[in-house]
Amino acid sequence: MINSHFNPFSFSNKINRPLILDGSIGALLQKKGLVDKSPFWSTLANEKYPEEVINLHKIYIEAGTDIITTNTFRTNPTAFKFSGRILSDRYVRNAVKLVKQAVSTDSILIAGSNAPAEDCYQSKRTLTKKAIAENHKFHIDQLMDYGCDFILNETQSHFDEIKFIADYCNKNKIPFIMSFLFDEKLKLLDGNSLRKSIDYVLSKNPLAIGFNCITYEILMKALQKIKPDFNWGFYLNCSKGFITEKIYSEGLSLSDYSNVVKAALKYSPSFIGSCCGSTPAFTRQIKRVIDGSDKS
Repeated sequence: MINSHFNPFSFSNKINRPLILDGSIGALLQKKGLVDKSPFWSTLANEKYPEEVINLHKIYIEAGTDIITTNTFRTNPTAFKFSGRILSDRYVRNAVKLVKQAVSTDSILIAGSNAPAEDCYQSKRTLTKKAIAENHKFHIDQLMDYGCDFILNETQSHFDEIKFIADYCNKNKIPFIMSFLFDEKLKLLDGNSLRKSIDYVLSKNPLAIGFNCITYEILMKALQKIKPDFNWGFYLNCSKGFITEKIYSEGLSLSDYSNVVKAALKYSPSFIGSCCGSTPAFTRQIKRVIDGSDKS
């Protein structure tokens, strides 16, 4: 586990480039027919198909990633309902173990994926604030206890949930990134301002701010408006179709993503990855653009 006072994103400054985050895990397992249609989604693959998960992590590492994400998008207690903590603990432990089996060098950082307590694309929730808080406390603690370097809080779009996570991580000196999902009006799905939410999280000493599972157009609108002067990064939705009821993606090819990365580099990102619909080929393309070997 990294020291809580060490910011791994200072590494990107030393090597004068953004860190490369891996891409889709669950969606690729789904494409292979290895995921469950229940709320567990890709979780069960950690036990049913461990070699497939390990191999996918290895392919991303070979493609050039600096950060590998655990397959824990749906290992949180609320996904397991009545037997929540028991099964959550088991699947988190297994997921982190699989990443460690894939990683052969200390230079690769392990990001513990922590998703919203409920579905990540819903504007209204059914859980109480107490249940949401207990869910995140347990899941974050397990991810760190089993050896993640930091917590990647993904696709977060409700300010009260974001506030709890940021407060909890800050209070307990847990290194974290907060990655936001928002619409073209730069609003979270609960209607709160993206700028207000970012400012709050920044007051809690995150490693970086992230933007994920949004479109290129929404990302560029946010960058032009916010002009980030803090550690930040992105990993965009690459698939075609509705992300939420209001956000539609036309999809991104490898060539498209090259152009996205080139445009975003002007804003000095600390990390770059790819989200739904991506493959390790996107990671290789990101690396080529960052290294300057992509001349297209």
